[in-house]
Amino acid sequence: MLREIPGGVCAPKGFRAAGVYCGVKNGGVDAPQTVLPSARGKNDLAMILSDCECSAAAVYTLNRVKAAPLYVTMGHLEDGVCRGIIANSGNANACAPLSHENAEAMCQLAAQATGLRAEDFAVASTGVIGQTLNLKAIEKGMPGLVSALSGQGSDDAAHAIMTTDTVKKETAVAVTIGGQPVKIGAIAKGSGMIHPNMGTMLCFVTTDCAITPDLLTEALHEIVPRTFNRVTVDGDTSTNDMCLVLANGMAGNPQIEWKDDDFQVFCKALHQVCRQMARAIAADGEGASKLVTCTVREARSEESAERLAKAVVGSSLVKAAMFGADANWGRVLCAMGYSKAPFRPEYVDVRFSSLAGEILVCEKGTGLAFDEELAKKILSQNEVVIDVCLNEGEHEATCWGCDLTYEYVKINGDYRS
Repeated sequence: MLREIPGGVCAPKGFRAAGVYCGVKNGGVDAPQTVLPSARGKNDLAMILSDCECSAAAVYTLNRVKAAPLYVTMGHLEDGVCRGIIANSGNANACAPLSHENAEAMCQLAAQATGLRAEDFAVASTGVIGQTLNLKAIEKGMPGLVSALSGQGSDDAAHAIMTTDTVKKETAVAVTIGGQPVKIGAIAKGSGMIHPNMGTMLCFVTTDCAITPDLLTEALHEIVPRTFNRVTVDGDTSTNDMCLVLANGMAGNPQIEWKDDDFQVFCKALHQVCRQMARAIAADGEGASKLVTCTVREARSEESAERLAKAVVGSSLVKAAMFGADANWGRVLCAMGYSKAPFRPEYVDVRFSSLAGEILVCEKGTGLAFDEELAKKILSQNEVVIDVCLNEGEHEATCWGCDLTYEYVKINGDYRS
């Protein structure tokens, strides 16, 4: 039985984490000498470390412009194993002088401070593109970061990877596999520059499940398309997107080596964790006031249902209507129409729903007379669901987005400052 538990990335056995402030963005001139989180600013340096070697798997952005940390991580994970993650916010270390050298140097600094090898670490960065990473600030903060590692450090690490995020993103679940309790935890960051091509900024997942690197990779590649790649905030695919999973096997379950029942249970639990993180990222879209969920049902295929749902939550006009709590269902059909997915408009039903109720606004492709006041009440909630029934098949897909507000333009108009 799957159940939610506290602890984030430190919930699984054998994982410690920490997050401290070292002044990455401001040059490190006021980096604190103590290890107190947020002593003089927002945490901007994080580490997750396992007590033993882990099976490792990762998925990266499909943007042709990739940040140096992704290439370094790809190289370090070629053998399918890893011990820890070092990450910073405040600078993307992308398209900048010495970006590759600085990404490698971050791993080397982490290795020196922990007594491990540089190759034992994955590295990630997030923030402004094109500016040289202040390695001196990270070097200055590394000893304090390692000293702060603890089994209660997930919260600090989650805050350290945030940029324009307004809330931390953290979750954990427990499940029984092979007769043993297995835990999976995660932290993530993502608010802007989010679009379905590995549609998160950063997500780090830990588990004490014993599973081979190959099957861990298969599980992740199966789940990401149905979770993170079904999120869109603004149509921009980041240069730094990464979802990384570490599995140290300390739960003591028989190692998962085949696609058996244990593998399916693990995949279900991992899917739950990734789905929660995907929803959290969509809900915290830059300037967003509400989470917008679109489910397309009774489609000819899951692929066409996904394409239609993505078009709806990605539509600027739909997003603006959701912000204004305007039941302008015509924008939903319009977005579906240019999605290039096959469907019969004359069969389509559209409903809006939320905790305030449900209302049918379109039936068989034609508008209905409906209570505008009720519709506005429904669309004014923190989460709104756009339910689209195609009445053509047996497949469905759900995608997540957010509304488009004035605040989004304000945030991105002066992002670098």
